[in-house]
Amino acid sequence: MKTLYLRIVFTTIFVMILSGILAFILANFYYQSKLKPYNDSKVTHLAKDIVTFYEQNQEISLNDYLENASNLGYQLYVVDQDGNGSFYGGEFRKKELDSEIIQNVLNGHLYHGILDFPSSAFITGFFDNVLTNTIGMRMTVDDKDYALFVRPNLDMQFGEMRIFFSVLLILSLLLSILFVIVSTRYIVKPIIKLTDATKRISTGKYDIQLDMKRRDEIGKLADHFREMAKNLEQLESMRQEFVSNVSHEIQAPLTSIQGFSQTLQSDTLPEEQRKHYLAIIEAETKRMSQLSKQLLTLASLDKEEHLIKKSTFDVAEQIKQVIFMSEWSWQEKELAIDLSLPTTFIYADQHLLHQVWTNLLTNSIKFTSIGGTISIRLTEIENDCIVEVKDTGIGIAQNDLANIFNRFYKADKARIRSEAGSSGLGLAITKKIVELHEGKISVASQMGKGTTFRIQLPRM
Repeated sequence: MKTLYLRIVFTTIFVMILSGILAFILANFYYQSKLKPYNDSKVTHLAKDIVTFYEQNQEISLNDYLENASNLGYQLYVVDQDGNGSFYGGEFRKKELDSEIIQNVLNGHLYHGILDFPSSAFITGFFDNVLTNTIGMRMTVDDKDYALFVRPNLDMQFGEMRIFFSVLLILSLLLSILFVIVSTRYIVKPIIKLTDATKRISTGKYDIQLDMKRRDEIGKLADHFREMAKNLEQLESMRQEFVSNVSHEIQAPLTSIQGFSQTLQSDTLPEEQRKHYLAIIEAETKRMSQLSKQLLTLASLDKEEHLIKKSTFDVAEQIKQVIFMSEWSWQEKELAIDLSLPTTFIYADQHLLHQVWTNLLTNSIKFTSIGGTISIRLTEIENDCIVEVKDTGIGIAQNDLANIFNRFYKADKARIRSEAGSSGLGLAITKKIVELHEGKISVASQMGKGTTFRIQLPRM
Protein backbone atom coordinates (compact mmCIF):
# COMPACT_ATOMS: atom_id res chain seq x y z
CA MET A 1 0.00 0.00 0.00
CA LYS A 2 1.50 3.29 -1.11
CA THR A 3 -0.43 5.67 1.14
CA LEU A 4 -1.39 5.78 4.79
CA TYR A 5 -4.97 6.49 3.69
CA LEU A 6 -5.32 3.18 1.81
CA ARG A 7 -3.51 1.35 4.60
CA ILE A 8 -6.01 2.56 7.21
CA VAL A 9 -9.02 1.91 4.92
CA PHE A 10 -8.05 -1.67 4.04
CA THR A 11 -6.92 -2.44 7.57
CA THR A 12 -10.25 -1.25 9.00
CA ILE A 13 -12.30 -3.18 6.42
CA PHE A 14 -10.24 -6.31 7.10
CA VAL A 15 -10.82 -5.91 10.83
CA MET A 16 -14.58 -5.50 10.23
CA ILE A 17 -14.78 -8.67 8.11
CA LEU A 18 -12.58 -10.67 10.49
CA SER A 19 -14.63 -9.45 13.45
CA GLY A 20 -17.83 -10.49 11.70
CA ILE A 21 -16.51 -13.99 11.01
CA LEU A 22 -15.22 -14.44 14.55
CA ALA A 23 -18.49 -13.09 15.96
CA PHE A 24 -20.45 -15.64 13.91
CA ILE A 25 -18.20 -18.50 15.07
CA LEU A 26 -18.58 -17.45 18.71
CA ALA A 27 -22.34 -17.05 18.31
CA ASN A 28 -22.54 -20.52 16.77
CA PHE A 29 -20.50 -21.93 19.67
CA TYR A 30 -22.94 -20.30 22.09
CA TYR A 31 -25.82 -21.90 20.18
CA GLN A 32 -24.22 -25.34 20.23
CA SER A 33 -23.46 -25.22 23.96
CA LYS A 34 -26.48 -23.30 25.32
CA LEU A 35 -29.30 -22.76 22.87
CA LYS A 36 -29.43 -26.17 21.16
CA PRO A 37 -30.34 -28.08 24.35
CA TYR A 38 -32.92 -25.38 25.13
CA ASN A 39 -34.48 -25.60 21.64
CA ASP A 40 -34.53 -29.40 21.81
CA SER A 41 -36.37 -29.27 25.13
CA LYS A 42 -38.82 -26.63 23.87
CA VAL A 43 -39.74 -28.57 20.69
CA THR A 44 -39.99 -31.79 22.73
CA HIS A 45 -42.65 -30.20 24.97
CA LEU A 46 -44.44 -28.94 21.86
CA ALA A 47 -44.50 -32.42 20.33
CA LYS A 48 -45.87 -33.86 23.59
CA ASP A 49 -48.64 -31.25 23.60
CA ILE A 50 -49.58 -32.07 20.01
CA VAL A 51 -49.68 -35.80 20.74
CA THR A 52 -51.46 -35.50 24.10
CA PHE A 53 -54.15 -33.17 22.77
CA TYR A 54 -55.04 -35.42 19.86
CA GLU A 55 -54.95 -38.64 21.89
CA GLN A 56 -57.52 -37.02 24.18
CA ASN A 57 -59.64 -35.69 21.28
CA GLN A 58 -59.59 -38.43 18.67
CA GLU A 59 -62.99 -37.49 17.32
CA ILE A 60 -61.14 -34.85 15.27
CA SER A 61 -59.81 -35.92 11.90
CA LEU A 62 -56.09 -36.64 12.22
CA ASN A 63 -55.40 -35.17 8.80
CA ASP A 64 -57.29 -31.95 9.61
CA TYR A 65 -55.67 -31.69 13.02
CA LEU A 66 -52.14 -32.00 11.67
CA GLU A 67 -52.95 -29.62 8.83
CA ASN A 68 -54.15 -26.99 11.30
CA ALA A 69 -51.07 -27.57 13.49
CA SER A 70 -48.78 -27.02 10.52
CA ASN A 71 -50.56 -23.76 9.72
CA LEU A 72 -49.50 -22.48 13.13
CA GLY A 73 -45.86 -22.56 11.94
CA TYR A 74 -44.67 -26.15 12.24
CA GLN A 75 -43.38 -28.79 9.89
CA LEU A 76 -44.74 -32.27 10.59
CA TYR A 77 -44.05 -35.74 9.28
CA VAL A 78 -46.26 -38.68 10.25
CA VAL A 79 -45.42 -42.27 9.34
CA ASP A 80 -47.27 -45.48 10.29
CA GLN A 81 -45.99 -48.95 11.05
CA ASP A 82 -46.12 -49.88 7.38
CA GLY A 83 -43.82 -47.03 6.41
CA ASN A 84 -46.52 -44.84 4.86
CA GLY A 85 -45.77 -41.21 5.63
CA SER A 86 -47.32 -37.79 5.09
CA PHE A 87 -45.83 -34.27 5.30
CA TYR A 88 -47.60 -31.23 6.69
CA GLY A 89 -46.45 -27.63 6.61
CA GLY A 90 -43.37 -26.38 4.74
CA GLU A 91 -41.15 -28.65 2.69
CA PHE A 92 -38.09 -30.25 4.25
CA ARG A 93 -34.87 -29.61 2.35
CA LYS A 94 -33.89 -33.24 2.91
CA LYS A 95 -36.54 -35.89 3.58
CA GLU A 96 -34.30 -38.88 4.19
CA LEU A 97 -34.75 -40.55 7.59
CA ASP A 98 -33.26 -43.82 8.67
CA SER A 99 -35.85 -46.61 9.13
CA GLU A 100 -34.21 -47.57 12.42
CA ILE A 101 -35.00 -44.11 13.82
CA ILE A 102 -38.65 -44.47 12.76
CA GLN A 103 -38.87 -47.93 14.38
CA ASN A 104 -37.39 -46.67 17.65
CA VAL A 105 -40.00 -43.90 17.81
CA LEU A 106 -42.78 -46.39 17.06
CA ASN A 107 -41.45 -48.46 19.96
CA GLY A 108 -41.96 -45.50 22.28
CA HIS A 109 -38.50 -43.91 22.31
CA LEU A 110 -38.08 -40.15 21.97
CA TYR A 111 -35.95 -39.00 19.05
CA HIS A 112 -33.85 -35.91 19.86
CA GLY A 113 -32.73 -34.97 16.35
CA ILE A 114 -32.21 -31.31 17.27
CA LEU A 115 -29.91 -32.06 20.21
CA ASP A 116 -27.99 -34.75 18.31
CA PHE A 117 -27.66 -32.76 15.08
CA PRO A 118 -23.98 -32.62 13.99
CA SER A 119 -22.14 -29.41 14.98
CA SER A 120 -20.15 -27.31 12.49
CA ALA A 121 -18.32 -24.02 12.76
CA PHE A 122 -20.39 -22.19 10.12
CA ILE A 123 -23.72 -24.02 10.49
CA THR A 124 -26.24 -23.15 13.16
CA GLY A 125 -28.11 -26.46 13.35
CA PHE A 126 -31.46 -25.11 14.49
CA PHE A 127 -31.91 -23.40 11.10
CA ASP A 128 -31.03 -26.46 9.00
CA ASN A 129 -34.35 -27.58 7.47
CA VAL A 130 -33.82 -31.36 7.22
CA LEU A 131 -36.00 -34.22 8.49
CA THR A 132 -33.27 -35.54 10.74
CA ASN A 133 -33.27 -32.17 12.60
CA THR A 134 -36.63 -32.86 14.31
CA ILE A 135 -38.15 -34.25 17.51
CA GLY A 136 -39.72 -37.69 17.08
CA MET A 137 -42.50 -39.06 19.34
CA ARG A 138 -44.97 -41.98 19.20
CA MET A 139 -48.62 -41.14 18.63
CA THR A 140 -51.44 -43.69 19.10
CA VAL A 141 -54.61 -43.27 17.05
CA ASP A 142 -57.39 -45.94 17.24
CA ASP A 143 -54.95 -48.44 18.72
CA LYS A 144 -52.58 -47.84 15.82
CA ASP A 145 -49.12 -46.40 16.42
CA TYR A 146 -47.65 -43.54 14.36
CA ALA A 147 -44.27 -41.83 14.48
CA LEU A 148 -44.64 -38.02 14.59
CA PHE A 149 -41.67 -35.83 13.75
CA VAL A 150 -41.93 -32.11 14.54
CA ARG A 151 -39.81 -28.95 14.04
CA PRO A 152 -40.65 -25.23 13.82
CA ASN A 153 -41.24 -23.87 10.32
CA LEU A 154 -38.59 -21.16 10.49
CA ASP A 155 -39.27 -20.06 6.93
CA MET A 156 -42.81 -19.13 7.94
CA GLN A 157 -41.89 -17.68 11.32
CA PHE A 158 -38.81 -15.75 10.25
CA GLY A 159 -39.24 -15.30 6.51
CA GLU A 160 -39.81 -11.54 6.55
CA MET A 161 -37.48 -11.03 9.51
CA ARG A 162 -34.74 -12.95 7.70
CA ILE A 163 -35.02 -10.62 4.71
CA PHE A 164 -35.06 -7.62 7.02
CA PHE A 165 -31.94 -8.75 8.89
CA SER A 166 -30.18 -9.59 5.63
CA VAL A 167 -30.87 -6.12 4.27
CA LEU A 168 -29.88 -4.60 7.61
CA LEU A 169 -26.60 -6.54 7.64
CA ILE A 170 -25.73 -5.55 4.06
CA LEU A 171 -26.58 -1.90 4.65
CA SER A 172 -24.60 -1.88 7.91
CA LEU A 173 -21.58 -3.32 6.14
CA LEU A 174 -21.77 -0.88 3.22
CA LEU A 175 -22.35 2.14 5.47
CA SER A 176 -19.50 1.05 7.74
CA ILE A 177 -17.13 0.83 4.77
CA LEU A 178 -18.33 4.25 3.54
CA PHE A 179 -17.85 5.85 6.95
CA VAL A 180 -14.41 4.24 7.28
CA ILE A 181 -13.36 5.74 3.94
CA VAL A 182 -14.68 9.21 4.87
CA SER A 183 -13.35 9.20 8.45
CA THR A 184 -9.96 7.90 7.35
CA ARG A 185 -9.75 10.75 4.87
CA TYR A 186 -10.41 13.13 7.75
CA ILE A 187 -7.58 11.52 9.73
CA VAL A 188 -5.08 11.49 6.86
CA LYS A 189 -5.80 14.99 5.50
CA PRO A 190 -3.74 16.85 8.15
CA ILE A 191 -0.88 14.39 7.64
CA ILE A 192 -0.90 15.29 3.95
CA LYS A 193 -0.69 18.98 4.95
CA LEU A 194 2.22 18.19 7.26
CA THR A 195 3.96 16.36 4.41
CA ASP A 196 3.58 19.38 2.13
CA ALA A 197 4.83 21.64 4.92
CA THR A 198 7.87 19.41 5.35
CA LYS A 199 8.64 19.74 1.65
CA ARG A 200 8.48 23.54 1.96
CA ILE A 201 10.86 23.51 4.91
CA SER A 202 13.30 21.29 3.00
CA THR A 203 13.48 24.02 0.33
CA GLY A 204 14.24 26.69 2.95
CA LYS A 205 10.73 28.18 3.18
CA TYR A 206 9.63 28.49 6.79
CA ASP A 207 6.40 30.49 6.40
CA ILE A 208 4.21 27.49 7.22
CA GLN A 209 0.44 27.94 7.65
CA LEU A 210 -1.27 24.96 9.29
CA ASP A 211 -4.87 25.83 10.13
CA MET A 212 -5.64 22.92 12.44
CA LYS A 213 -7.75 23.25 15.55
CA ARG A 214 -7.80 19.58 16.49
CA ARG A 215 -7.05 18.55 20.06
CA ASP A 216 -5.93 14.99 19.37
CA GLU A 217 -2.41 13.67 18.75
CA ILE A 218 -2.39 14.99 15.17
CA GLY A 219 -3.38 18.44 16.44
CA LYS A 220 -0.50 18.33 18.93
CA LEU A 221 1.82 17.18 16.16
CA ALA A 222 0.74 20.17 14.04
CA ASP A 223 1.36 22.56 16.96
CA HIS A 224 4.83 21.12 17.53
CA PHE A 225 5.48 21.29 13.79
CA ARG A 226 4.56 24.98 13.67
CA GLU A 227 6.81 25.63 16.65
CA MET A 228 9.62 23.69 14.98
CA ALA A 229 9.23 25.71 11.76
CA LYS A 230 9.34 28.94 13.74
CA ASN A 231 12.47 27.81 15.59
CA LEU A 232 14.11 26.75 12.35
CA GLU A 233 13.35 30.15 10.86
CA GLN A 234 14.87 31.87 13.87
CA LEU A 235 17.85 29.52 13.73
CA GLU A 236 18.40 30.27 10.05
CA SER A 237 18.17 33.99 10.75
CA MET A 238 20.66 33.63 13.61
CA ARG A 239 22.96 31.59 11.39
CA GLN A 240 22.96 34.23 8.69
CA GLU A 241 23.51 36.96 11.26
CA PHE A 242 26.29 34.90 12.86
CA VAL A 243 28.06 34.45 9.53
CA SER A 244 27.67 38.17 8.80
CA ASN A 245 29.04 39.12 12.22
CA VAL A 246 31.99 36.73 11.98
CA SER A 247 32.80 38.04 8.52
CA HIS A 248 32.65 41.62 9.78
CA GLU A 249 34.79 40.87 12.84
CA ILE A 250 37.45 39.23 10.70
CA GLN A 251 37.26 41.68 7.82
CA ALA A 252 37.87 44.79 9.98
CA PRO A 253 41.26 43.76 11.44
CA LEU A 254 42.35 42.23 8.12
CA THR A 255 41.65 45.54 6.38
CA SER A 256 43.64 47.38 9.05
CA ILE A 257 46.54 44.94 8.83
CA GLN A 258 46.56 45.13 5.03
CA GLY A 259 46.50 48.96 5.03
CA PHE A 260 49.21 49.39 7.64
CA SER A 261 51.35 46.70 6.02
CA GLN A 262 51.28 48.59 2.74
CA THR A 263 52.13 51.81 4.57
CA LEU A 264 55.11 50.15 6.30
CA GLN A 265 56.64 49.37 2.92
CA SER A 266 57.42 53.06 2.47
CA ASP A 267 61.13 53.90 2.96
CA THR A 268 60.37 57.46 4.02
CA LEU A 269 58.20 56.45 7.00
CA PRO A 270 59.57 57.83 10.31
CA GLU A 271 60.72 55.23 12.86
CA GLU A 272 58.28 56.40 15.52
CA GLN A 273 55.32 56.12 13.15
CA ARG A 274 56.55 52.73 11.98
CA LYS A 275 56.52 51.40 15.55
CA HIS A 276 53.03 52.83 16.06
CA TYR A 277 51.71 51.00 12.98
CA LEU A 278 53.40 47.77 14.05
CA ALA A 279 51.74 48.07 17.46
CA ILE A 280 48.34 48.43 15.75
CA ILE A 281 49.02 45.34 13.62
CA GLU A 282 50.01 43.38 16.73
CA ALA A 283 46.82 44.47 18.53
CA GLU A 284 44.66 43.47 15.56
CA THR A 285 46.28 40.04 15.29
CA LYS A 286 45.75 39.50 19.02
CA ARG A 287 42.08 40.44 18.60
CA MET A 288 41.72 37.97 15.72
CA SER A 289 43.41 35.27 17.78
CA GLN A 290 41.06 35.94 20.70
CA LEU A 291 38.08 35.87 18.34
CA SER A 292 39.10 32.49 16.90
CA LYS A 293 39.56 31.04 20.39
CA GLN A 294 36.12 32.26 21.47
CA LEU A 295 34.50 30.85 18.33
CA LEU A 296 36.11 27.47 18.94
CA THR A 297 34.96 27.57 22.57
CA LEU A 298 31.37 28.31 21.55
CA ALA A 299 31.41 25.58 18.91
CA SER A 300 32.71 23.10 21.48
CA LEU A 301 30.08 24.10 24.05
CA ASP A 302 27.24 24.04 21.50
CA LYS A 303 28.12 20.53 20.36
CA GLU A 304 28.73 19.48 23.97
CA GLU A 305 32.09 18.18 22.85
CA HIS A 306 33.60 19.99 25.80
CA LEU A 307 33.30 17.37 28.49
CA ILE A 308 32.69 18.97 31.85
CA LYS A 309 35.33 17.80 34.29
CA LYS A 310 33.90 18.52 37.71
CA SER A 311 35.82 18.65 40.93
CA THR A 312 35.34 20.18 44.38
CA PHE A 313 37.12 23.49 44.90
CA ASP A 314 36.85 26.81 46.74
CA VAL A 315 35.13 29.20 44.32
CA ALA A 316 36.01 32.19 46.53
CA GLU A 317 39.71 31.42 46.18
CA GLN A 318 39.30 31.06 42.42
CA ILE A 319 37.65 34.51 42.10
CA LYS A 320 40.50 36.03 44.14
CA GLN A 321 43.00 34.50 41.71
CA VAL A 322 41.17 36.07 38.76
CA ILE A 323 41.23 39.47 40.48
CA PHE A 324 44.95 39.11 41.20
CA MET A 325 45.72 38.16 37.60
CA SER A 326 43.90 41.26 36.27
CA GLU A 327 45.42 43.56 38.87
CA TRP A 328 47.30 45.68 36.34
CA SER A 329 44.04 46.42 34.46
CA TRP A 330 41.99 47.73 37.38
CA GLN A 331 44.93 49.47 39.04
CA GLU A 332 45.67 51.31 35.80
CA LYS A 333 42.15 52.81 35.99
CA GLU A 334 42.47 53.37 39.75
CA LEU A 335 39.38 51.21 40.45
CA ALA A 336 38.39 50.21 43.96
CA ILE A 337 37.69 46.46 44.43
CA ASP A 338 35.17 45.67 47.17
CA LEU A 339 35.13 41.93 48.04
CA SER A 340 32.98 39.71 50.20
CA LEU A 341 34.17 36.20 49.44
CA PRO A 342 33.67 33.72 52.27
CA THR A 343 35.06 30.24 51.71
CA THR A 344 32.56 28.30 49.59
CA PHE A 345 33.20 24.89 48.08
CA ILE A 346 31.32 23.81 44.96
CA TYR A 347 31.39 20.80 42.65
CA ALA A 348 31.94 22.16 39.13
CA ASP A 349 34.34 22.52 36.22
CA GLN A 350 37.13 24.71 37.58
CA HIS A 351 38.52 25.68 34.16
CA LEU A 352 35.17 26.78 32.70
CA LEU A 353 34.12 28.80 35.76
CA HIS A 354 37.50 30.53 35.70
CA GLN A 355 36.53 31.82 32.25
CA VAL A 356 33.15 33.02 33.61
CA TRP A 357 34.75 35.16 36.34
CA THR A 358 37.37 36.45 33.89
CA ASN A 359 34.75 37.52 31.35
CA LEU A 360 32.59 39.30 33.92
CA LEU A 361 35.50 41.06 35.62
CA THR A 362 36.99 42.13 32.27
CA ASN A 363 33.66 43.66 31.23
CA SER A 364 33.33 45.52 34.52
CA ILE A 365 36.86 46.94 34.27
CA LYS A 366 36.37 47.90 30.63
CA PHE A 367 33.12 49.84 31.11
CA THR A 368 33.84 51.42 34.49
CA SER A 369 35.30 54.92 34.47
CA ILE A 370 38.55 55.88 36.25
CA GLY A 371 38.09 55.94 40.00
CA GLY A 372 35.03 53.73 39.97
CA THR A 373 34.22 50.70 42.12
CA ILE A 374 33.72 47.00 41.39
CA SER A 375 32.01 44.90 44.07
CA ILE A 376 31.99 41.09 44.14
CA ARG A 377 29.74 39.28 46.64
CA LEU A 378 29.54 35.53 47.29
CA THR A 379 26.64 34.12 49.32
CA GLU A 380 25.01 30.74 49.94
CA ILE A 381 21.28 30.01 49.68
CA GLU A 382 20.34 26.45 50.61
CA ASN A 383 22.12 24.22 48.07
CA ASP A 384 23.14 27.07 45.74
CA CYS A 385 25.84 29.71 45.76
CA ILE A 386 25.21 33.23 44.47
CA VAL A 387 27.93 35.39 42.90
CA GLU A 388 27.15 39.05 42.21
CA VAL A 389 29.53 41.24 40.19
CA LYS A 390 28.54 44.89 40.46
CA ASP A 391 30.24 47.93 38.93
CA THR A 392 29.66 51.69 38.82
CA GLY A 393 30.23 51.86 35.09
CA ILE A 394 28.32 53.40 32.20
CA GLY A 395 25.40 50.92 32.47
CA ILE A 396 23.28 49.26 29.81
CA ALA A 397 20.11 50.64 28.23
CA GLN A 398 16.90 48.79 29.10
CA ASN A 399 16.16 47.90 25.48
CA ASP A 400 19.60 46.25 25.23
CA LEU A 401 19.39 44.08 28.36
CA ALA A 402 17.38 41.33 26.68
CA ASN A 403 20.02 40.90 23.95
CA ILE A 404 23.37 41.21 25.70
CA PHE A 405 23.78 37.42 25.92
CA ASN A 406 23.28 37.04 22.16
CA ARG A 407 26.39 36.33 20.14
CA PHE A 408 28.14 39.37 18.66
CA TYR A 409 25.64 41.73 20.28
CA LYS A 410 27.17 44.98 21.52
CA ALA A 411 25.15 47.47 23.48
CA ASP A 412 27.62 50.28 22.80
CA LYS A 413 27.33 50.32 19.01
CA ALA A 414 28.93 53.77 18.74
CA ARG A 415 32.19 52.55 20.27
CA ILE A 416 34.90 51.76 17.79
CA ARG A 417 35.62 48.05 17.79
CA SER A 418 39.32 48.40 18.20
CA GLU A 419 38.77 50.69 21.15
CA ALA A 420 36.28 48.41 22.81
CA GLY A 421 38.46 45.41 22.13
CA SER A 422 35.40 43.17 22.32
CA SER A 423 34.02 40.58 19.93
CA GLY A 424 30.59 40.36 21.53
CA LEU A 425 31.07 36.67 22.41
CA GLY A 426 32.19 36.85 26.04
CA LEU A 427 28.73 37.05 27.63
CA ALA A 428 27.37 34.40 25.24
CA ILE A 429 30.13 32.03 26.38
CA THR A 430 29.48 32.95 30.02
CA LYS A 431 25.77 32.18 29.75
CA LYS A 432 26.45 28.86 27.99
CA ILE A 433 28.90 27.73 30.70
CA VAL A 434 26.46 28.66 33.48
CA GLU A 435 23.64 26.73 31.77
CA LEU A 436 25.90 23.67 31.34
CA HIS A 437 26.25 23.73 35.12
CA GLU A 438 22.43 23.91 35.43
CA GLY A 439 22.74 27.41 36.81
CA LYS A 440 21.15 30.78 36.04
CA ILE A 441 22.54 34.19 35.07
CA SER A 442 20.68 37.50 35.14
CA VAL A 443 21.57 41.16 34.75
CA ALA A 444 20.25 44.46 36.09
CA SER A 445 21.51 47.85 34.99
CA GLN A 446 20.85 51.59 34.94
CA MET A 447 22.44 54.01 32.52
CA GLY A 448 25.15 56.04 34.23
CA LYS A 449 24.90 54.10 37.51
CA GLY A 450 26.33 50.70 36.73
CA THR A 451 25.53 47.07 36.07
CA THR A 452 25.07 43.99 38.26
CA PHE A 453 25.47 40.40 37.02
CA ARG A 454 24.02 37.67 39.23
CA ILE A 455 25.09 34.03 38.80
CA GLN A 456 23.36 31.21 40.68
CA LEU A 457 25.11 27.84 40.66
CA PRO A 458 24.31 24.54 42.39
CA ARG A 459 27.00 23.71 44.96
CA MET A 460 26.86 19.98 44.29
